Amino acid sequence: MEKAILGLDIGGTGIKGGILIKGHLEDIRSIATPALESQEFILETIASFIESYAHYDFVGIGIGIPGLVDSREGIVIGLANIPSFQHVELKKFLTTRFGKPVFINNDANCFAIGVHKYGVGKPYKNLVGITLGTGVGGGIVINGHLYSGAYSAAGEWCSASYLDQNYEYYCSGKFFQNFYHSKPKALAKQALTGDPVAIKAFEEFGHHLGELLKVILYSLAPEAIVLGGSIRKTYPLFKKSMNETLQTFAYPKVLEQLKILISELDETAIHGAVALVDVEEDMVSV
Repeated sequence: MEKAILGLDIGGTGIKGGILIKGHLEDIRSIATPALESQEFILETIASFIESYAHYDFVGIGIGIPGLVDSREGIVIGLANIPSFQHVELKKFLTTRFGKPVFINNDANCFAIGVHKYGVGKPYKNLVGITLGTGVGGGIVINGHLYSGAYSAAGEWCSASYLDQNYEYYCSGKFFQNFYHSKPKALAKQALTGDPVAIKAFEEFGHHLGELLKVILYSLAPEAIVLGGSIRKTYPLFKKSMNETLQTFAYPKVLEQLKILISELDETAIHGAVALVDVEEDMVSV
């Protein structure tokens, strides 16, 4: 039997897991995160969740979290919406408990390596993954390896200044909430019925996203940019305005070779987490 790898996505509201066997993700489960409990209680909750997968005899554990991580030491610097989960030696705790190698990284970085290893990013050695949801996350793959930077903070374009705020304010679900007082999914339904206000919302969103992608092109000039997150499903509504803005990029040759791809993976965070542990392919973050 091919060796199994356990992947976890630990967030402020839920902990999700899955096992990768023969290239396929199986037995996906989730539990609520006890976000307001003590650090010790949360660690024991994670350990119990992992123990529920023990019968697979997995060879390693990969974990993605929405926050800063010392990926070399496996220390969670801070995790959004979990007050007690600050400076947590998660790798040390889990390796001591289970005796397995543990790899931890930011969830957006996990998305990038996940789509490179298992998704539409397979053909490209140099790509950027962008998650479009409640916020905006970014991950970078260079020459087939994940580049995390200090504390796994590489690719955090979301916090860069843009207009009167930052890119996340204009390129995530926050844009629709702040300017149209609605969620992307609801506005998408309205846009598909021909509602002019909803159509305009996605046109404006596409323009702002195009400006973000231009910054990425100036920074890295990747072969591909892969869009993920829930808002990726509305891509046909903002594709045109996004591409029109991209046409203002200063270097046409760089733009000509760029592929904009939409992730087809439903469990990208878990795929990315298991990619961190794919020892045979040496897909460990650098």
